[in-house]
Amino acid sequence: MSDPLLRFRPEFPILERTNYMISNSLGAMPRGVYEAMKGYADTWGGRGVRAWEERWWGLAAQVGDELGALMNAPKGSVSTHQNVTTCQAVVASCLDFSGKRNKVVYSDMNFPSVMYFWEAQRPIGARVDMVATDGISVPTDRLLDAIDEQTLVVPISHVLFRSAYINDAAAIVEKAHKVGAYVVLDTFHSLGTMPVDVQKLNVDFATGGVLKWLCGGPGVGFLYVRPDLGNKLEPRITGWMAHQHPFDFEIGPNRYTDPPFRFMNGTPHIPALEAARPGIAIITAAGAANIREKSKRQTARLIELADKHGWRVHTPRDPERRGGTVSIDMPDSLEVSRELIRRNILVDFRPQAGVRFSPHFYTKDEELDAAIAAVEEILKERSVAAE
Repeated sequence: MSDPLLRFRPEFPILERTNYMISNSLGAMPRGVYEAMKGYADTWGGRGVRAWEERWWGLAAQVGDELGALMNAPKGSVSTHQNVTTCQAVVASCLDFSGKRNKVVYSDMNFPSVMYFWEAQRPIGARVDMVATDGISVPTDRLLDAIDEQTLVVPISHVLFRSAYINDAAAIVEKAHKVGAYVVLDTFHSLGTMPVDVQKLNVDFATGGVLKWLCGGPGVGFLYVRPDLGNKLEPRITGWMAHQHPFDFEIGPNRYTDPPFRFMNGTPHIPALEAARPGIAIITAAGAANIREKSKRQTARLIELADKHGWRVHTPRDPERRGGTVSIDMPDSLEVSRELIRRNILVDFRPQAGVRFSPHFYTKDEELDAAIAAVEEILKERSVAAE
């Protein structure tokens, strides 16, 4: 079967020698990053401090707009930061937990780093309501019931990192807005492998990063703020980039500028921003809808192969509720994952999930079969060795 997305495969050098099934953790590096890093060094080396005015100062907003285009965010509504935890901290710093509306609602399948952050807001008045799940999916009705008139914010994962279950973001936003609460949608495991439209969802905030499905490397998280909120909110986590006239070096309280700089703080992370751009460009060219269709087909194949061996699948079987990862819990999953990596089949292991296989738009169909065949071989070898 013809696969037009494989035309992008030569842009990723590691694919020449590796079965890369770990894009949910770290996307493969585009070849263009070499040139991007050289350009950064040449600019610094040749232009010196002039680089700030000529290129670097506006780069954070430029990359924000490039990311925003992937999720139908208006220009100027996406700021860039170091990671998602920082992005959510910026959001929290805009909110007041001292009143009766101080409840934070999310599920026990959220990514732990952001859980740790929201738990740490208890001393300033936050009441955390963590909805229990079955380890694979989030009971939408139970989550919606937890969102009430005392709820201030709902920071929820769009796609769960363990199981790849897709939360019903539209229903969550609708209920939150009905009772006057905000929603922070973490798109880290959705943007880049499925279409995301923040305007259609009418979400208040969206966070994410380029590390995984966007093939942008570490160091760039992003924060979307709905434009009608952008000029009202005043984050307490702030800095000179958020000032109306940063180079006046005024003393005293911040005089906030317009978004996206309004939600930034200290000096930006220029090398990481430069490294992120080639991956964003490739994902844009490949197209979210095309990537999504291939992802549904390849993840279905992985589930089919797991079922043939009787291994437990910790991922939704409904393709409309499944993201780009299939978590398979075979015998000795941790040891199997380590042996796969030794064989240059890159996967990862997560507790309560098993081995996570994450093909991307650059993955060949035969690599799926090869990875599962390797698991079968490893288990046979371990069985013989145990006799």
